[in-house]
Amino acid sequence: MQVWDDEQWLQNFWMRKATFLDLCVELALVPQLKDTRIRAALLVKMHMAITAWKLATLDCYRLVANQFGVGKLTVGAVLMQVCRAINCILLQRTVTLGNVRVIVDGFAEMGFPNCGGLIDDTHIPILAPDHLAMEYINRKGYFSMVLQALVDHRGHFTVINARWSRKVHDAHIFRNTGLYRKLQVGTFFPDQKITVGDVEMTIVIPGDTAYPLQTWLMKHDMENLDSSREWFNNRLSRCRMTVECAFGRLKACWRCLYGRLDFDADNIPIVRAACCTLHNLCEVEGEKFAQGWSGEADYLAAEFEQPDTRAIRGSQRGAIRIREALRQHFENENQ
Repeated sequence: MQVWDDEQWLQNFWMRKATFLDLCVELALVPQLKDTRIRAALLVKMHMAITAWKLATLDCYRLVANQFGVGKLTVGAVLMQVCRAINCILLQRTVTLGNVRVIVDGFAEMGFPNCGGLIDDTHIPILAPDHLAMEYINRKGYFSMVLQALVDHRGHFTVINARWSRKVHDAHIFRNTGLYRKLQVGTFFPDQKITVGDVEMTIVIPGDTAYPLQTWLMKHDMENLDSSREWFNNRLSRCRMTVECAFGRLKACWRCLYGRLDFDADNIPIVRAACCTLHNLCEVEGEKFAQGWSGEADYLAAEFEQPDTRAIRGSQRGAIRIREALRQHFENENQ
């Protein structure tokens, strides 16, 4: 607190001192983190420092405990208290859709019209759970849980779903979310339509081949590839790089997500949601992301290769018409 400059804060906690202190002010409102008549609680700053250190490194509980002069059990208790507090106070305010007009305009500048977000998922390695462990082994042979998210044009998470194991197909996870139900009935985005060619198009979200083609969800066209379809696929892939980079920055900063999460299975979604919240908070505060962090994270990621997605077939006729109209539109722009 007295000696480190902002660069040292960034290297150790992924945020500057001012952002750290603002976060501590928010967390001081949580009853569990206040002093009591029975005993003096650890200072909120110490709670947040222990949590940030544990989330930002691959250190085990013993190393974190030694770093801060507390017991291993204290580290575990503090970590879950703070993660729950972050989710309670900041999650709904930070992981939120925001201004749809700004998001649509942002994606339009990338070359994709009337786009409200990007859907994707990533596998987070975990230790073997005590119960039903086989349900958590993915196609690459390691234990994992799926984090599915919708991100905006800046790479900020607007919706997250962190509770599923890998035995379930990506499309099945998506169909069992509130996001899917709202998109199906047209209540998630405002009723904003444009005309592409002679086809009316609502706000859409691009996804990969693991997701079902819908009037509100566009994905790659892999059948009968020709130059126009390649243009469509390239435009969609270029846009979808935003969500891939968002997951990359999330894991590069909060590296516990690379280290076989050593938490109880019921607590893992809480920790992952807190990491996504901190990701958005740091991005909004303009925290610097050093490119060297990505290289270090890539080294960690090599041990846990992401499983291939299984393509899902079947399409709505209206969705095919919209995709064909976009394909023609992109081809005309290229010409």
